[in-house]
Amino acid sequence: MRSLKVISALLSYPETELFEARQALIDEVRSDTCLAGAQRDLLIEFIEQLCSQDLMDAQENYVSLFDRGRSLSLLLFEHVHGESRDRGQAMVDLMAIYEEQGFAIGVRELPDYIPLYLEYLSMRSNSEAQQWLVDVSHILVLLETRLHQRECNYAVLFEALLSLTGLPVEREELQKKVASEVRDDTPEAMDEVWEEEMVRFTENSAQDCGDNAVAQRRRELDQVQPLNIQPASPSAPSESAGSF
Repeated sequence: MRSLKVISALLSYPETELFEARQALIDEVRSDTCLAGAQRDLLIEFIEQLCSQDLMDAQENYVSLFDRGRSLSLLLFEHVHGESRDRGQAMVDLMAIYEEQGFAIGVRELPDYIPLYLEYLSMRSNSEAQQWLVDVSHILVLLETRLHQRECNYAVLFEALLSLTGLPVEREELQKKVASEVRDDTPEAMDEVWEEEMVRFTENSAQDCGDNAVAQRRRELDQVQPLNIQPASPSAPSESAGSF
């Protein structure tokens, strides 16, 4: 699934190198027979739109989408464990799988960062990569639906990932749920989160795992199912991370 590395790059913070790799990204998408022709066309259109922007505008848009609030977080376990202690162990388990397969990551990256997760999958067999995508499909469709609700073209990337799972996607109920959500990226919402964090810090409360912020996050994600990470197949090829 050659397009997985392309989508990994497109979901990362935009840098000059990404824009310079524009044609290489397009060529990779065109050569990926795992994607339907219409899906390839949509990805190529997204690449053209993204790489035609002013770099600073692209970076500002990226930050406003993925770095403000939790609803569009690109950290998988944010949508599974929230702030619970289980998140730390899940990170350790996923990191162990990466290390076992010889996949090294930079010190700045968390193992559940979706672009990193996709880069790892791009180095595995098609069947293994598909299964891992299936394991997180409930998160992918949640992010896709929220991006559509905000009329954001980044939704195309998640549509492509979902198409690679081969699963039918039921969106009607999720669309209703997302439409009723309160946006968490507004200045007011960000201020509220900051105030809650300050209270927790200053009071050193023993009720961290059951505080209001976590309880609210749990309610938002009441339809999200546990992430099932399967150990990577030892027979599948493993490569070091590269670039276009």
